[in-house]
Amino acid sequence: MPAEFVRLVRHGEVHNPDGILYGRIPGYHLSELGHRMAAMAAESLRGRDVVKLVASPLQRTQESAQPWADLFGLPIETDERIIEPHNWFEGTRMRRRLRNPVSWPRLANPLRPSWGEPYDSVKKRMFAAIDDAWASVDSGEVVLVSHQMPIVMVARSVAGRAPFHDPRKRRCTLSSITTLRREGERFVEVDYQEPARELLAASIDLGAV
Repeated sequence: MPAEFVRLVRHGEVHNPDGILYGRIPGYHLSELGHRMAAMAAESLRGRDVVKLVASPLQRTQESAQPWADLFGLPIETDERIIEPHNWFEGTRMRRRLRNPVSWPRLANPLRPSWGEPYDSVKKRMFAAIDDAWASVDSGEVVLVSHQMPIVMVARSVAGRAPFHDPRKRRCTLSSITTLRREGERFVEVDYQEPARELLAASIDLGAV
């Protein structure tokens, strides 16, 4: 049997005092609060049979994966396919961009979306990575540490929902865990947890569109 569960874990809070949409920009690391969030996420599955750990190559996900590596004695494998989507607004403050008419054509098609990587592209690469991780082990659980929009694409897909959505209403908080199980030829969501819920009110969640 391959993996019993696939856990999609979002990274913790990022140190971002300037309020930049950081996207794939290198150098954005976890804040002190973000490290605590990441540790709480790993601790929430203490005692489970986690046998494989994969993270996006970005610093915030690598750091968020470290508590899992320490707790379960696993190496952090890196997979480019679970990285944050690219978007045209990286490196800017979103509100300022929205007031600039130069930006408006980039917002013309929210169904694609026109400001960055197409939703279908994100979904395809995420499921390819999930399939490979699930099939790569004989048993146990797999943890993939990724980003909000890619995880939301997976969750919406397994629920039979369209990929386009309002980014302000995503159900994927910092250090949350979305759990999938394979049923026949498809994955289904079987659980969603927010282990760092008590820290969310004090956090700042900014960096993607």
